[in-house]
Amino acid sequence: MANLTSPYALPPLPEYTLYPLPPLLPWISDAYLGPALLVIAYWAMSGLFHAIDSLDLFPQYRLHTPAEVLKRNHVSRWEVLRDVVIQQVIQTGVGIALTVLDKEAMGGREEWDVAWWAQWVRRAQWGIPGLLSLVGLDAKGMSSGNSVLSGALAGGVYPELTQVVLQHGQEVVAPAFANWEIQVAKAIYHLGIPAVQFAVAILIVDTWQYFLHRAMHMNKWMYTTWHSRHHRLYVPYAYGALYNHPFEGFLLDTCGAALGYALTGMTTRQSMWFFTISTIKTVDDHCGYAFPWDPLQHLTSNNAGYHDVHHQSWGIKTNFSQPFFTFWDTFLGTKWVGGDVSARYERARLAAQKKVDTEYSNSITGSVPSDSVSQNTAPYTSDVSNASSTARTTHSVAQPAIPRGKALYQAAGGRQQVLDDSLSTAGGRKILAEEAAEEVLAQQALRRSVRKRSQSSASAGLKGFADRVGESLQGKGTGVLGVENGR
Repeated sequence: MANLTSPYALPPLPEYTLYPLPPLLPWISDAYLGPALLVIAYWAMSGLFHAIDSLDLFPQYRLHTPAEVLKRNHVSRWEVLRDVVIQQVIQTGVGIALTVLDKEAMGGREEWDVAWWAQWVRRAQWGIPGLLSLVGLDAKGMSSGNSVLSGALAGGVYPELTQVVLQHGQEVVAPAFANWEIQVAKAIYHLGIPAVQFAVAILIVDTWQYFLHRAMHMNKWMYTTWHSRHHRLYVPYAYGALYNHPFEGFLLDTCGAALGYALTGMTTRQSMWFFTISTIKTVDDHCGYAFPWDPLQHLTSNNAGYHDVHHQSWGIKTNFSQPFFTFWDTFLGTKWVGGDVSARYERARLAAQKKVDTEYSNSITGSVPSDSVSQNTAPYTSDVSNASSTARTTHSVAQPAIPRGKALYQAAGGRQQVLDDSLSTAGGRKILAEEAAEEVLAQQALRRSVRKRSQSSASAGLKGFADRVGESLQGKGTGVLGVENGR
């Protein structure tokens, strides 16, 4: 029996036999399972967030209110659904084609691959004695009762670890791997290599999408032709994540994913994990919620809040990064730097709610602002003629704003009647002043919250403001309404 156990001989690699890898699920091929998982993940996540929306489960974490979704978006939910399905059909077709055209997945080589990495672990130990000598240590003098540690310090020399293998039909004694070398090799093969592949794929996808996405905003033709469709959603919601022009969806999402898959050498099953996670991340970035417990919103700096800024009119040329990290925005100076956006968001909420309230009010009365202009002022002309300057001036501070035309005549007459109520304990002038003060303070609610004013100071401010408005209503000139006495 021959002996191949020289001090620095590497343990031989095992023989292997390849065989077609059976599908992960027996009833569906991996070529179809991968694209199917993307669709399932997309609609499962979207369905979850849609249920949260519909049931109003966590309103405190909303980035936008239902009124904003209704009033600020310029595309119907049906159109969004239609275009998402179109993109998913394209995405599924490309995914199946890539998998089918790729080499058939084979199994049986795992032990060989682990042993190959174990050989590199052994080679790495060869340099340990030299490194120790650089700092004045003798590897032989550091040997201990632990044979494994002694062997590693000696440069990967394990004379007691041998195995009998067949070589050219003859049994030979060859070196064997230490158990720790095999475990390290398995960690490299099963965890380290996929982690590196995923990291590189993330870099590829983020880079591809950043520069193409940015180009679509900087180039007017590309924006108006393709990308503007996605920005009809000023208030993103989960299942609108893939709402794009079909060509943009193919170029931005599908081609970027295909590049990541091809350039990293992922297996089909690795791609299932990577692209399913990417899909979930994309949906989460458009969900419209800032959850403190959502790991996807904290593992990376790119999250629903970060991307939502990009969907606002004032932030549309910032925050191009998607779907994972924001390093390109940071390096190239396209990250939003306007500080806290809470005030902007609150103003948008109030404006949208006002639109909804106005429509609701009109649906009750059957009135629209255009009626004020189209109808003549009878029978309220005399009311304006008899209204004092105080009644007319009230329109400059009281809300909601009265449309010009007949509605102004009606409001002036009504407010004069309030002033004429001498039997009221509060007095008509004070009533109008308090109404005006309350409306103005309501509009300034956001500013008060930002400055952290206490409730008590707000109440005191209301009384003081009411007194000042009451005084200011005296002696005002006419014409605030756009009407004069005698008209």
